[in-house]
Amino acid sequence: MASTPLSPSVRSPESRPTMAHTSYPLHKIKVVLLEGVHPHAVTLMEEAGYTVQVHNGALSESELVEIAADAHMLGIRSKTQLTRGFFEESRHLWAVGCFCIGTNQVDLDAATEHGVAVFNAPFSNTRSVAEKTIAEIICLERRLFERSMALHQGRWIKSAAGSHEVRGLTLGIVGYGRIGSQVSVLAEAMGMRVVYYDTVNRMPLGNAQQVRSLDVLLEQSDVVTLHIPATASTHHMINAASIARMKPGAMLINNARGSVVDLEALGIAIREGRISGAAIDVFPEEPAKNDAPFHTPLLGLPNVILTPHIGGSTVEAQRNISEEVGAKLIKHMNNGSTTLSVNIPEVELPLLHEHHHRILHFHRNVPGVLSKMHRIIADLGVNIAAEFLQSNPRYSYVIMDVAPEGSEALKDRLKAEVEETIRVRSIW
Repeated sequence: MASTPLSPSVRSPESRPTMAHTSYPLHKIKVVLLEGVHPHAVTLMEEAGYTVQVHNGALSESELVEIAADAHMLGIRSKTQLTRGFFEESRHLWAVGCFCIGTNQVDLDAATEHGVAVFNAPFSNTRSVAEKTIAEIICLERRLFERSMALHQGRWIKSAAGSHEVRGLTLGIVGYGRIGSQVSVLAEAMGMRVVYYDTVNRMPLGNAQQVRSLDVLLEQSDVVTLHIPATASTHHMINAASIARMKPGAMLINNARGSVVDLEALGIAIREGRISGAAIDVFPEEPAKNDAPFHTPLLGLPNVILTPHIGGSTVEAQRNISEEVGAKLIKHMNNGSTTLSVNIPEVELPLLHEHHHRILHFHRNVPGVLSKMHRIIADLGVNIAAEFLQSNPRYSYVIMDVAPEGSEALKDRLKAEVEETIRVRSIW
């Protein structure tokens, strides 16, 4: 366990207005938020009636177990690693909110096996990343960071050498999703020609043109920007061989994932002058906390912008993320909805009627489970007002609205008699 005491910020429920009586007292629902999640998320959770515990920074697995093993909901950003070991120690966890784009910091298989829904905010910070990318294109082409650092060192270097307008240059976008397409529009507005490569056919915005391969894009582009996920197929997509295909003097921007660029190969190309600049925001290994030691092969290289994974770190983006993820967590806890979960079959029923109870049943997807459930329902004589089931190859999730009489007995028997059950709870 952690050897140093933790000092969380805990908001007491006693000062809040009296909440309606529910199947589980709302003030007993514990929410743990880590890594400086935007305060708006705290406000949303408190207004829902939950008890919120706030910790700054990422935590180790032992610290997580110490403070969050009894949490009902956990909110993290990109640094906290939720491993299988943590899910095995969690006693009441129903949902994880990733207040960021990705979920690669979460063992999704383990979360699903334990019936824990995982939510994220894949679109809320896209504008922030797109604007940062455009800013870096201009800064690299004008060598602004080099000129600024020289002045900070007391050296006046007024020269047009190596400094270019972006108008008329070709921008190559790898990954034409929500971020890449926004970059495309902004770049065209500045007079750039835009080409893009994606593994699927995507409708171009403006005058952008899709090319047939990554090699074609690399050969045509003055600046290459990456907006792709971290997968086995994208690991070191930009490597020594692909860098060799880039135009002499081209520049590279990575605001996507740290694993997609071979930084050793990129460093060599910059030292040799084949690549004239780069902007890197993400790295294969990143410190878990601020002010921790950091190293990359790109340290000290000319016309290289290094930023600490802040592509989506604007006040506006973080508030939007807190709104999106916070709302999903609250809806899941209060309504059972798994819409837009990244790992659980998506099920949603309208708001629960006050004269019904809702049974939430998550189970392994094997033949006959629904028949077992309905036999128990018939045996108890419980009336079903609404039912919705969704499945994937491994798991199923069903929401049933039933008459109050016998609902708790139904929940208990489903848990005891249906061996495929993973999680079951009732809401009223």
